[in-house]
Amino acid sequence: MKVLKSNWPAVVLLVVVAMVTLQEIISYEKHKTGMPHEPADSTWIAPSLYTDQITKGKEREMIIYGEELIAHTGSYFGPKGSVLHISNGMNCQNCHLDAGRKPWGNNFGAVYSTYPKLRQRSGTIEDVYQRVNDCFERSLNGKPIDTSSREMQAIYTYLKWLDKDVPKGKKPYGSGLEKLPFLDRAASTENGKQVYLNKCQSCHGAHGEGQLSPDGFTYAIPPLWGAHSYNDGAGLYRLSGFASFVKNNMPFHQASHQNPVLSLEEAWDVAAFVNSQPRPHKDQHSDWPDEAKKPIDFPFGPYADPFSKQQHKFGPFKPIEMWKTITYRTH
Repeated sequence: MKVLKSNWPAVVLLVVVAMVTLQEIISYEKHKTGMPHEPADSTWIAPSLYTDQITKGKEREMIIYGEELIAHTGSYFGPKGSVLHISNGMNCQNCHLDAGRKPWGNNFGAVYSTYPKLRQRSGTIEDVYQRVNDCFERSLNGKPIDTSSREMQAIYTYLKWLDKDVPKGKKPYGSGLEKLPFLDRAASTENGKQVYLNKCQSCHGAHGEGQLSPDGFTYAIPPLWGAHSYNDGAGLYRLSGFASFVKNNMPFHQASHQNPVLSLEEAWDVAAFVNSQPRPHKDQHSDWPDEAKKPIDFPFGPYADPFSKQQHKFGPFKPIEMWKTITYRTH
């Protein structure tokens, strides 16, 4: 009894910590990682120049050119581009479907409305121009373009016009990518390989090489790995982004948000397989200056948590999420 009394403060502290941790675990289990459910008719719909009778003159001309640059980027900036030779031949719309207009297709429904903003990846306030050039350097494995150039101004004008009905600071439902629930296990490259062989290789090739356009230097179907694909600094190199993209959109012209073809498990597994294949490397030593802000599935250390690079790349991600939830809510 005397021993218990002498250690009473420590016992109380342990009980308090245990109660707080239990509450955090309960809170975590109640938390759903998916996007909030909203009526289908609230999903963002991109404007159309066919019905826009207000936008005219120079602005309309720049919007049309900006859309063309997004849809056929390789023709202008690829290895034999008509403007510059600075990218891998892929097109922006390979990752931002229908020139950034498709709901849940990594669209541009919340770009102009939310920029400028603090991006934790760079640790700085970035504007639309920096966001566009970020894609040039990562997804197109290229170089940034002059922000004062006609091409950049056309892209900017197009992005601004796409968000003309979106209030500043708002992210409409259906914009960008859906946030998928994590699996209870690590994503499997072996399972993913079978998904790729069964559902993907007929378009993207047995070796992820994609399909060239008739011109021989731009891509009709993008390469998913190899020298001409996105580098390991691209957003789709993170499994959560790639899994969401394929779950909502692939196979192309077959899947949609309402009617996916791949299961949740297949989406995560094929993401693991594709992103385990060789591709160009980008120096990312200055990315995520605050290690605590790194995404759970960012596959490059150092980390502010005790989990391995392997687990950060393939999962399971739930233990990492729980650790972050408990650690940062109790400190």
